[in-house]
Amino acid sequence: MRIRTSFPHETTHDDVRIPLPDGTLLYARVWRPLTQEPVPAILEYLPHRLTDWTAPRDWQRHPWYAGHGYASVRVDVRGHGNSEGLPGDVYAATELADGVEVVDWLAAQPWCDGRVGMFGIDWGGCNSLQIAALAPEPLKAVVTVCSTDDRYDNDAHYRGGSVLAVDMHAWAATMLAFVSRPPDPLHVGDAWRDRWLERLDAVEPFVHTWLGHQTRDDYWRHGSVREDHGAIGAAVLAVGGWHDPYRDTVLRLVEHLPADRVRGLIGPWSHQYPDRGLPPGPAIGFLQETLRWWDQHLKGVDTGVMREPLLRAYVSDSHPPATAYATLPGRWVGEPAWPSPHVTTVSYGLQGAPVLVRSPQHTGVDAGRFLPVGNDADLPPDQREEDARSACFEFAVGEETWVLGRPRVRLRVTSEVSRGQVVARLCDVAPDGSSTLVTRGVLNLSARHGRDRAVPWEPGATQEVAFELNGIGHAFPPGHRIRLAVSSAYWPWIWPQPGSQAGFTLEPAGSFLELPVRAREVNSAIAFEEAEQSGPLGANSPATLDEPRPERLVVRDVAKGEWRLEVGPRHGGTRAYPDGLEFTEDARDTYTIDEQDPLSARTRSDWSIRLHRPELAWDVTVRTRSEITCDGTDFLTSDEVVCTDGGEVVFHRTWEKRIPRTAG
Repeated sequence: MRIRTSFPHETTHDDVRIPLPDGTLLYARVWRPLTQEPVPAILEYLPHRLTDWTAPRDWQRHPWYAGHGYASVRVDVRGHGNSEGLPGDVYAATELADGVEVVDWLAAQPWCDGRVGMFGIDWGGCNSLQIAALAPEPLKAVVTVCSTDDRYDNDAHYRGGSVLAVDMHAWAATMLAFVSRPPDPLHVGDAWRDRWLERLDAVEPFVHTWLGHQTRDDYWRHGSVREDHGAIGAAVLAVGGWHDPYRDTVLRLVEHLPADRVRGLIGPWSHQYPDRGLPPGPAIGFLQETLRWWDQHLKGVDTGVMREPLLRAYVSDSHPPATAYATLPGRWVGEPAWPSPHVTTVSYGLQGAPVLVRSPQHTGVDAGRFLPVGNDADLPPDQREEDARSACFEFAVGEETWVLGRPRVRLRVTSEVSRGQVVARLCDVAPDGSSTLVTRGVLNLSARHGRDRAVPWEPGATQEVAFELNGIGHAFPPGHRIRLAVSSAYWPWIWPQPGSQAGFTLEPAGSFLELPVRAREVNSAIAFEEAEQSGPLGANSPATLDEPRPERLVVRDVAKGEWRLEVGPRHGGTRAYPDGLEFTEDARDTYTIDEQDPLSARTRSDWSIRLHRPELAWDVTVRTRSEITCDGTDFLTSDEVVCTDGGEVVFHRTWEKRIPRTAG
């Protein structure tokens, strides 16, 4: 990583309030080059608090853009951070309408030349696409990183029509804690407490809404730009990582947007910006790459970026299983179109007698983190134990086989019960027997005719089901084996269905694994500069006397047959900021299940956040508890928020809700 200290422009930054038509003021920070000429503006717009939580990351990139001749702007969404107003649902219509107003406001400023871009990762990347689909005239270009165009089937809520237990729970619990944080008196003055209490009165756990829509209905269609990719008028650079769960969005965008205003880039990365140097690498000069995009589409400079292949993708070499990799070896390939003329579908027929797939309910404890962010225990360990809990089919690799795209399975299934799910994992098995997870997919059997409906299985019926696995770029070497592992459970990623302990019978005859096999040709012209960023903010993480908990811990009660997975999310941690703020964050997620009982599944998340300014005698805490359990007909959710100011409880509320299991 290179820290850049000299730029074409000197810069300045100011905190401003952006007015909305209803009088609400959004809190913003603007970095600008010191120049008399107006410049384009680029916007990052999300709820995650620009004055503390994302501040270290913001200082890595916004001053860098300003130093290269752009007004780089970071804005907190309504009801979050130091912005006024009340919080709403994720990507609510109000959030997107406010975003359009912000784009128009930026374009009208005297220091802006009227052209605006948007960028962001995750939430900021998603609403960049969604606001682009609303087509505000000044918005000319977007860089979207690790984002989704499908809020139902490629987000943190559902996969293959199944409830994504691991992130339906964890993300809802995280947002309950996040939305309960107060404004900062250093930035909003004495009004902070009244605004905080007003916000808290408006809080409603997101999980109520998310579990209340168990098929792809109008709630999920809102904000899912795959419903109409053609609505996006801005030029889109779509970026993802093969270890990020949202990477398939990149493949859909390069397939469906016009080739003269889209490019895709997928590396070996996790859910992070590709310049940060977090595992797995290699990192690239991502800020330089995006500068080429901005210069091309906001300044009209021919940077050659539109002469790059439509999709640049990394094909990783085979690697032994591990929970983290500093760098994954491999090579870059370039695709002129998607689907690519370099990729051919190769079918592998499953062999053998019919097999009963009846996985124990804890199958999936070695799945790794749903949203890897570069931590030591993020990725799946050796899959041999998971494979032993699955039905496995193997195919010898005679010559090196490159896979690029989304594998697919077609399986003949007989089920004696009306509900269940099928999970397929693709593994790379080395001669020593070690099994590295390559990619995976899932299908809720009730979603076999479409994610917009729930059709129970006729007990005893045999049907063909087909579904795609997540996209991947991977090279299987000769002498290895391609393993397809099929299971009927995958906890805690997938919430188990009532009766699913019965499993299903898989008939290999007529069942296939379909791999997108790519020609072994490298594009040697694809290269990137060394990663660089602007100087760090200077926040530091003080030492603590507490012994750190394991990041991921699996506990088995042998006598009870119970399995418990304890996870430390490690989102932000403890930081001391240059402006005097002391920020402390601690969280633990717990997933428990009996290996024989799908109705024993339960989740719990506990959060504690403290914000302390000694010079202002400001000391507030937010503590939350979130739980989900189930029976055969309903999900049962329980949430609690306790907030204190100087040790005094100023807010305490609990929610208990029963939500029918209509599809999940």
